[in-house]
Amino acid sequence: MSTARALLSVAEMGEADRQAIDGGTPGITLMENAGAAIADGVAAQWKPRPTLVLAGPGNNGGDGFVAARLLKERGWPVKLALLGTPDRLKGDAANAAAGWTDAVLPLSADLLADRPLIIDALFGAGLDRDVEGAPREILQAAADAGLDSVAVDVPSGLDGDTGAVRGVAVPALLTVTFFRKKPGHLLMPGRHLCGRIILADIGIPAGVLDRIGPETFENTPGFWCEHLPVPAPDGHKYDRGHALVVGGDRMTGAARLAARGARRIGAGLVTIIAPEPVLPIYASDLPGTLVSLQADWRALLDDPRRNALLIGPGAGSGAETANAVLEARNAGKRLVADADALTSFADSPHRLFAALDAECVLTPHDGEFARLFGGVVDAPTADRLCRARAAARISGSVVLLKGSDTVVAHPDGRAVINANAPPWLATGGSGDVLSGMILGLIAQGMPAFEAAAAAVWMHGAAAARIGPGLIAEDLVDALPPILRELYPPL
Repeated sequence: MSTARALLSVAEMGEADRQAIDGGTPGITLMENAGAAIADGVAAQWKPRPTLVLAGPGNNGGDGFVAARLLKERGWPVKLALLGTPDRLKGDAANAAAGWTDAVLPLSADLLADRPLIIDALFGAGLDRDVEGAPREILQAAADAGLDSVAVDVPSGLDGDTGAVRGVAVPALLTVTFFRKKPGHLLMPGRHLCGRIILADIGIPAGVLDRIGPETFENTPGFWCEHLPVPAPDGHKYDRGHALVVGGDRMTGAARLAARGARRIGAGLVTIIAPEPVLPIYASDLPGTLVSLQADWRALLDDPRRNALLIGPGAGSGAETANAVLEARNAGKRLVADADALTSFADSPHRLFAALDAECVLTPHDGEFARLFGGVVDAPTADRLCRARAAARISGSVVLLKGSDTVVAHPDGRAVINANAPPWLATGGSGDVLSGMILGLIAQGMPAFEAAAAAVWMHGAAAARIGPGLIAEDLVDALPPILRELYPPL
């Protein structure tokens, strides 16, 4: 697994710094490289303009001192304000401050009067309390004034592990971070507050990741592309799986959208199982989708060629849906459970969990997650990454916690955070298409964790191509050009 898109927690990033220094790279060298990356990023985006560096008392502030010095050497009009006094700085931060020969000003909102560009180097990603006092006053004033801001590592006040705001944070147009991103760069609202992110190489050897062993990654094709199912030149449609979708008797569009997603992403055959009164509705949809009566349920489950099943979209919640999930698992079917299938176990989640394994995928949104996991996941209001990880561990299955910052978690602790979903996806039926895409991939034999990660990324990529005016049906038709880019020529 490539570590190029690894996300490091605050503690893991601290360990990477320590290992680099222990390996012979001086801390001041890392700080000089960080400050140079900040100065380069600022100079690439703006012409020289009045700039105010807000420096904190730690290494984040040291990076700010270096950036201030380098910008001043390039002719930028730079002022620097420090939380505290220079004589209280220690270590590398003190050495960096010694290179700044201009005045060191106290923090004051009065410094914002000429609307400077802000370089926010007050606090790094490891802030463990809410911003208070003078730092809060000046950050709030900068935010209220809508000043252009460049964040060093993260906007001050942003939790690097969770993406949550600790009191106040100035939205950044640009964030310069180092070595590897952190979860807070991708989790909302952090992703929105960081603006464009520059990931700078400051001299930490990539080999330290082997010793750290990160388990969180940004969801990109490099994470799962090698697992994409490629049809054999002499293959048969049954080699590509036969996926089943359980359709309800009221919201028939949900299962039909899911079936389309499963077919488009490559499932060899897709059958919707439907009650007899609404069978004509399903049968009149796209001719390539098969339909079967609910009365044929047992025969369908007994056929080993029908290897994967989606239940939930429009299925209706209650005992009948819950029993269908358990029967499918008893028959050995790979499972995607969504919507009503999750709600049907709200009063007895452990009945569901006992039937699952790591080749099953649960796809709740926040409301469904609360109903299914609210009584069993510790700290249900914790950040999305922690909640998804806990749910995957407890359920023994892959959990895809849907949202603008979707998290996919494996019960062994691995997780990916998806960051390519545009807001146009917030429309009815888009989640049904996503569930169908996951179904189509697992029906073809793709491992469940990678299938869920691949589907959610392609789902976001398709939505980005469509843009304004998107409706769920469009997502299916937007997939072929994305798939062409992902698959090698046959």
